[in-house]
Amino acid sequence: MSASPSEHPEKSRDSLILHATDNAVSWITLNRPEAMNAITPDQRERLIHLLTDASADPAVRAVVITATGRGFCAGADLRGAATGGERVAGDVARTIRLGAQRLVSAVLDCEKPVIAAVNGTAAGIGAHLALACDLVLASEEARFIEVFVRRGLVPDGGGAYLLPRLVGPHRAKELMFFGDALSAADAERLGLVNRVVAAQDLEKTAREWAERLAAGPTRALALTKHLVNSSLDADRATAFAAEAAAQEINMTTRDAQEGVASFVERRTPHYEGR
Repeated sequence: MSASPSEHPEKSRDSLILHATDNAVSWITLNRPEAMNAITPDQRERLIHLLTDASADPAVRAVVITATGRGFCAGADLRGAATGGERVAGDVARTIRLGAQRLVSAVLDCEKPVIAAVNGTAAGIGAHLALACDLVLASEEARFIEVFVRRGLVPDGGGAYLLPRLVGPHRAKELMFFGDALSAADAERLGLVNRVVAAQDLEKTAREWAERLAAGPTRALALTKHLVNSSLDADRATAFAAEAAAQEINMTTRDAQEGVASFVERRTPHYEGR
C-alpha cells in the first residue's frame, strides 16, 4: 500500500509547502496552520512553480491542493505590507498582476486537472485559489468568505472574473458586497463546490477522484479543460472552431487511439497519459 502524502511528504523550504507525488498525483499542501495558511510571497511562488512543473511532467497526471490545520487559506499574508507613505502610480497594479493573478492563472492554465480539497476556511485569495481549481471538494467544516469588503478592498486574484461565471452576477455581488461567510453546504447549493464530505473523508475522497483522473486520457483532459475555460469568453463560432482543432490535436495521441481501439475490441482502455 502506498504511503499517504500526509505521512511522507517531500518538504519544501521551511516546510511552508509540503509536496509529494503518489500514483501520478501531485499533492500540494499549504502548511502554515498557525496562520490559517495565509499565503506568503514565498509560498505563492512555490505553488506557481509546482503547478508549472506538473504541467510539464509526464509522470504527473493530476494535482490536489489542500492544507493542514483548521484553515484552507485565510488569504494573502498582509503582515509587513505597507499601509502608509507615498505610493508610486502602478505599484499596486503591478503587485496584483505579478502576485495573486499569477497564482490563479497558474491553476487555470495547469495542463493537468486540479482538485481543491478544502479542509477549512477559504477566504480572499484563498477562496479564489480553490474556485480556480477544476473540481472542488469541501469538508463539512469549510467556509468560503469574500473577505475583501471587510478590509475596504476591491476583490483581487481573479474573484470578479471567477465568481460571476460560477454563480452569476447577482450572487457574485451579494457575496462580494457583504463578505458573509458561506457554509460548505451553501457553497455546494450555489455550485461553487462539487461535493461536501465529512472532514475525515476529505483526503480519501480527494485521493479517489485524483487517482481516477490520473488514470484517464491526460491530454484529452487538458484540451477539455482549455475548451471549457475559454468557452466562457468566446462566441459560438470561436468555440466550435476551438473544439474541432482540439479534437484534431487529440486524435494524434496514443490515448485517443487506445480509446477507439478499446471500444472496437470491447475491452477496458488503458491510458498512459501520452
